[in-house]
Amino acid sequence: MALLEGKVAIVTGAGRGIGREEALLMARHGAKIVVNDLGGHFDGTGQSRSPAEEVVKEIRAAGGEAVANFESVTDFKAAKRIFECAIDNFGKLNIVVNNAGILRDRMIFNMSEEDWDAVIAVHLKGSFNVSRHACTYWREQHKLGNHLNGRIIMTSSDSGLLGNAGQSNYGAAKAAVAAMAIIIDREMARYGVTANAIAPVARTRMTVEGVPSSMFSASESKEQFDPFDPANVAPVVAWLASDDAKDVHGEVFRSGLGGVWILKGWTTAAMVAQKATWDPIELGKRLKEELAKGITQKETLGNVIKSVLA
Repeated sequence: MALLEGKVAIVTGAGRGIGREEALLMARHGAKIVVNDLGGHFDGTGQSRSPAEEVVKEIRAAGGEAVANFESVTDFKAAKRIFECAIDNFGKLNIVVNNAGILRDRMIFNMSEEDWDAVIAVHLKGSFNVSRHACTYWREQHKLGNHLNGRIIMTSSDSGLLGNAGQSNYGAAKAAVAAMAIIIDREMARYGVTANAIAPVARTRMTVEGVPSSMFSASESKEQFDPFDPANVAPVVAWLASDDAKDVHGEVFRSGLGGVWILKGWTTAAMVAQKATWDPIELGKRLKEELAKGITQKETLGNVIKSVLA
């Protein structure tokens, strides 16, 4: 039996790149897929039905079941129609992969309000919109005795987890969706739902800034493993969507390059304390001492890639 046999999944932003590979792999493992994609440019402008339709054709040609959906995740009512598309076509919903995204990179002093709002709307509000409708449904079904084992996979980024200059809008949204996965998981675990997040490393239209483009180039030989192929991101998503991952709650994974990293977020590295209110000058002295003890090379996407490819 296939890993996702009998499951129904929504994959947003599934017309290209990582979302496309997630949809194709999940379909190969038996899931019925709602291929959602507005079909816009990487900056969120424009619209086309072709990307989603092409993925649906590919899934059907391989013997799978899929339907295209062209709604924007940024609109709460439109997101409900994405959810309803799954119910109307396949009778239920088990899995949501929030992958839709855009980029509008600017340094903070050059970023417009529109650049900020557009990126937050797709990544953060869009992930909320689709998840909210799915969670309402799973909770209601669970109360009726229909345990659907809901799965939410958020798409975070090293830009949000590690930081990347020029991406305060994108990075803030990506840090937020990782936190949202942890919180939703705590809220929905009682209903048999898990929520987790991934941080992909792959060659896409939205390849992370600050890494030389040569690092994302394909292997010269078709027989060689291509570490930056978006297909390398999809396996952990397919597994997290399955019943086999029922005990995986509120985790964040970096995925790609042939590896999967289990990430842990904010943890206490050091502390200063006294049984009295601090004098700010003395506090600053003590904090600088502790910070100096813990100075190590910060993890960046660049050195992650170099360590894997070395």
